[in-house]
Amino acid sequence: MSTGYRVAVVGATGQVGSVMLDLLRRRGFPTREIVPFASERSAGRELEGGLVVRPLTDETIEGFDLAIFSAGGSTSGEWAPRFVEAGAVVVDNSSRWRMHDDVPLVVSEVNPEALDDHRGIIANPNCSTMQMVVALKPLHDEAGIERLVVSTYQAVSGTGKAAVDELLAESRAVLAGDEIPAPRSYKHRIAFNALPHAGNFADGDDHTDEERKLMNETRKILGDSAIRVSATCVRVPVVTGHSESVNVETRSPLTPERARELLRAAPGVTVVDDPAAAAYPLAIDAAGKDDVFVGRIRRDPSHVSALDLWIVSDNLRKGAATNAVQLAERLHERGLIGARIA
Repeated sequence: MSTGYRVAVVGATGQVGSVMLDLLRRRGFPTREIVPFASERSAGRELEGGLVVRPLTDETIEGFDLAIFSAGGSTSGEWAPRFVEAGAVVVDNSSRWRMHDDVPLVVSEVNPEALDDHRGIIANPNCSTMQMVVALKPLHDEAGIERLVVSTYQAVSGTGKAAVDELLAESRAVLAGDEIPAPRSYKHRIAFNALPHAGNFADGDDHTDEERKLMNETRKILGDSAIRVSATCVRVPVVTGHSESVNVETRSPLTPERARELLRAAPGVTVVDDPAAAAYPLAIDAAGKDDVFVGRIRRDPSHVSALDLWIVSDNLRKGAATNAVQLAERLHERGLIGARIA
C-alpha cells in the first residue's frame, strides 16, 4: 500500500489554488494522491502533471485525509463541513471560519500550537494580516504591543486574475492614448492610481472588511485582545506583493537595534534595512518568494515607545498558498491529520 495522504485542493484552477498545487509538489508534502476540485465548468480540465479537475459532489469528496480550500467563503461554508464529516481535516483560505471561536486561526511561524485544538477546520488568515503578524510576533514576545497604526498598499492579484487583467488593460490604454476601459473589478480606475478602498464597506460601517480583518485577526492570532489597531487599506497598481507601513507602540521599551536583532532571528523573516544604500523591501523583489521582508526599522520621533516598520510579502504565496501548505506540514508533524477534538 502506498504511503502518504490523499489530499484535495478546492479552488485548484484559481491563482492561489494553482500555487498550492505547485507547493505541495515542490515542498515534498507526503501525498499518495492530489485531487484538484473546481467549479462544474472546470470539471474534466487537465492541469499540469496530468491532474484532472473534479466537481464537488457528495461522492467525489469521500476518502480524503486533508482538504486545502481556496474557493471563496460561500464554497467553504458549504463544503468544508462536508469534507470534515467525510473524514478530512480542512485548511481554509477564505474568511468564512476565521473568527469562529472553535476554529483555530493559524500562522505557521506565529501560533502553530493552536492547531492542537482543531475540530476539523483550520483557518488561514487574511494576506495582509498574515505578513504583518509574522513580523510582529518576535516584537510582541519581547516587549508587548499596545497599539498598531497600519496603512496597507495592496496588490491587485489579491482581488483575483480579472483585476490583474484589468490593471494591465488600463495601463496599456493609458500609455497608448487609447480610450480606457470602464472599471469592473474596482469602483474606479486602478492604473496609475491608488484607491483607499481595499475590500468592501458593510452597511453602517466606515471601515472596509479588509480593515476589520486586520484589526480582529491580529488580536486572535497573537492571543491578545487588548491590542488596539487602526487600519487603512489601499489598493495600488502593483500586480503581486502587498506592502505595509506599520507603526508599533510597544508596552516596554524596544530600540530599533533590538528590533532588527529579533527580526533577523525570526523564522520566515528577512531583514532588508540599509536605506542609505536604497536597500529596503520592494514588492517586485518579494514576488515569488515565501519570506516576509522587513525594513525601514526606525524610532517614531513622536512617541517614546513606538517604532515604524515597512513590511512586504508575496500575497499569493506567504499571504495565502504557502501558509496553507505550511499548516498542512505542521499538522503532519504534530500527528493531527485524521485526529481532532471531539
